[in-house]
Amino acid sequence: MRIKMEIAGKKDVMNRKEIEKRLEKIDLTLPPPETEPERQYYFIRLLQDWAEKKKKELGRPLYANITTFGCQMNARDSEKILGIMQMAGFEETESEEADFLLYNTCTVRENANLKVYGRLGQLKKQKEKNPDMVIALCGCMMQEKEVVEKIGKSYRNVDIIFGTHNIFKLAELLSIKLLDQRAKQKMLIDIWDGTEEIVEDLPNERKYSFKGGVNIMFGCNNFCSYCIVPYVRGRERSREPEDIIAEIKCMVQDGVKEVMLLGQNVNSYGKNLKNPVTFAELLRRAEEIEGLERIRFMTSHPKDLSDELIQVMADSKKICHHMHLPLQSGSSRLLKVMNRRYTKEDYLLLVEKLRKAVPDIALTTDIIVGFPGETEEDFEETLDLVRTVGYDNAFTFLYSKRTGTPAASMEGQVLPEVAKERFDRLLTEVQQISAQKAAKRTGTVHTILVEEVNQQDSSLLTGRGSQNFLVHFPGDKAQVGTFVNVRLEESKGFYYLGKQV
Repeated sequence: MRIKMEIAGKKDVMNRKEIEKRLEKIDLTLPPPETEPERQYYFIRLLQDWAEKKKKELGRPLYANITTFGCQMNARDSEKILGIMQMAGFEETESEEADFLLYNTCTVRENANLKVYGRLGQLKKQKEKNPDMVIALCGCMMQEKEVVEKIGKSYRNVDIIFGTHNIFKLAELLSIKLLDQRAKQKMLIDIWDGTEEIVEDLPNERKYSFKGGVNIMFGCNNFCSYCIVPYVRGRERSREPEDIIAEIKCMVQDGVKEVMLLGQNVNSYGKNLKNPVTFAELLRRAEEIEGLERIRFMTSHPKDLSDELIQVMADSKKICHHMHLPLQSGSSRLLKVMNRRYTKEDYLLLVEKLRKAVPDIALTTDIIVGFPGETEEDFEETLDLVRTVGYDNAFTFLYSKRTGTPAASMEGQVLPEVAKERFDRLLTEVQQISAQKAAKRTGTVHTILVEEVNQQDSSLLTGRGSQNFLVHFPGDKAQVGTFVNVRLEESKGFYYLGKQV
């Protein structure tokens, strides 16, 4: 795998062996550097020495297990975490009976928190069985003060807690925990309230060799009244376009054919840069990268979806014909209370523009049911808009009260049984519309990126089309990571059965 790193101001594209040679030159008798990422490479080198001794002592490899909860931003963060751990001398394992176990947490809904607490409870026996096991927690859930306090009191088996702003410090935190005798006896907590810093060029390990995510920005400035993300991810910080393009080029050199540009709201990319750049301009630059065949992005906030971006999508030969455009509610009254800053009419106009520019575009969305103050009339407006748009798919959620958000203290909290009844009605509507949309593609031929051998039937391959649909079809495992033409023979609602042509 090829990894880009920056040392002493010079950017190089180096493979793993070259990085190892560079790490070997680090003098551990000197104090760690003050600048990043040089400082973290120092601690990675320190961990390598520790890991070699530990492996000889145990007579086996050291294993790391990374579990990701939540969004694709978290998934990308976990790839960075795994890259650091592998460089430090650990091997990845799917078993939680590991030497290092990390949960990268989500807190968008209460259920996500409960999952983590449940898993931590199950780990108590494992920790008793293997006291040297290091348990770490990071991610959005850790940015909540009351969560960290609860873990400190009730889950003393946890060793390290850090948040969303300092993931790059993992090697340093782990070094302290393993090598500092004072730190071994207590929980190491390092939570930042926020940061303007973006640390580039640390190792990462992609799940797929032929596709991968690229963070283009971090944080969110929108402060929707129900959402905790701005409080746990911080304010918007955009990466420099040159760094993004350089990373994509490195990935392409490594065999990547498709990239997913990631941000809480990619449409507002570049506004806070010293030399502002629009997301549309960034897409144009990415389009020019030779060898890159597909570009995806998410998530798009409707209020920032520009005509310029729509035109770039229409002109592009690489941008996939799919957009995830969260609606949240079809009621303009509720959208105002949610602080979404668009109306139902604004949203429908965007849909009209998108379909005019990209006729075969697939549209998916997020919808919240049971938001405080939602009336039956509000809900009917949501149903009506869902029918009008005709989404290819929609992710529907019951409103989850998040402490610290304005919506949590609003009057008119919807009764759970009322919200559940509405949720079921919406889900039925969404599934019917999605099935109808999917059926219309039956018999058509599409270029498919083969992603893996089907997990249920090894005679089948699983791939994804430009419009983000999945299709299973007979093929050879050697085709994984390549593009093939597939006829969609039968629609199964959320996926297709197909045949290569």
